[in-house]
Amino acid sequence: MAPGSKAEKKAALDAGAWMFNVVTSVGIIMVNKALMATHGFSFATTLTGMHFATTTLMTLVMKWLGYIQPSHLPLSELVKFVFFANLSIVGMNVSLMWNSVGFYQIAKLSIIPLLCIMEVLFENFRYSRDTKLSIVVVLVGVGVCTVSDVSVNAQGLVAAVIAVCGTALQQHYVNYLQRKYSLNSLKLLGHTAPAQAASLLILGPFVDFWLTRNRIDTFHYTSTVTFFIVLSCVISVGTNLSQFICIGRFTAVTFQVIGHMKTILVLTLGFLLFGKEGLNFHVAFGMILAIVGMIWYSSASSKPGGKERQGQGVASEKAQKSPQSELDDKV
Repeated sequence: MAPGSKAEKKAALDAGAWMFNVVTSVGIIMVNKALMATHGFSFATTLTGMHFATTTLMTLVMKWLGYIQPSHLPLSELVKFVFFANLSIVGMNVSLMWNSVGFYQIAKLSIIPLLCIMEVLFENFRYSRDTKLSIVVVLVGVGVCTVSDVSVNAQGLVAAVIAVCGTALQQHYVNYLQRKYSLNSLKLLGHTAPAQAASLLILGPFVDFWLTRNRIDTFHYTSTVTFFIVLSCVISVGTNLSQFICIGRFTAVTFQVIGHMKTILVLTLGFLLFGKEGLNFHVAFGMILAIVGMIWYSSASSKPGGKERQGQGVASEKAQKSPQSELDDKV
């Protein structure tokens, strides 16, 4: 294949992976918003367990069809990954309950700087000035359009720190495991989804009762609620798979930075579907600033020296194609 056509194919696959993640992520957010805000189903941790159970069924079907070949992931690595992932899920739910929405959003934004530090320390990455500035622009833009009331307390701060650290470690570990054990997205999901489903379905009802004082077994299930739960589970398969594909093809930092496009889309859809209350100049300005920052980041990080591992001759992040991203080209 000619170099030009190969680069074009990779660009198309990269764009397809991002679009897959954006569509499924925005879709599941809107469905869950209707399920929880409109119908009162507030059992977020258990619902996530249902998501991973559905994803597990998908991976079993794919194995049966021969699309997922046998692979190995050490039990110690699996346990660490599930611990980080569940810490992220529970931590985020607790942080949202104990903190104001504004501080919750600030905590989520701090994931990107933490991931940058981890990439510098553990992956020997170096960022150019333009790449660093573009990340700052994205953070400021998203902060302007999402952060309003900010109040914090001691227990809320602890929950936020645990949530941010858990999320950063989980996303960093996705990329690490795929590279170290040459696992594509489907293979990694085949290892991690069953363990996450089992642990969250066991712990979820207790965590949700602690957070909401409501029991999932006494909730009144209507046909509409059941439909939204099933729809959320179906969409979650795409969300989980696309997250692993995107982090595997790029890095956790890039996934977070460009991923804030989902925040902008959710805000836009919220204004369109649920009314324009809260839409004002500074929100619109923040959204535009965030989009400009994302475009700048995409350009800056792909240039020679924009984002690179020290000691490698290949300059840009997009040029550092690992074995698992080669496999994901075929997914």
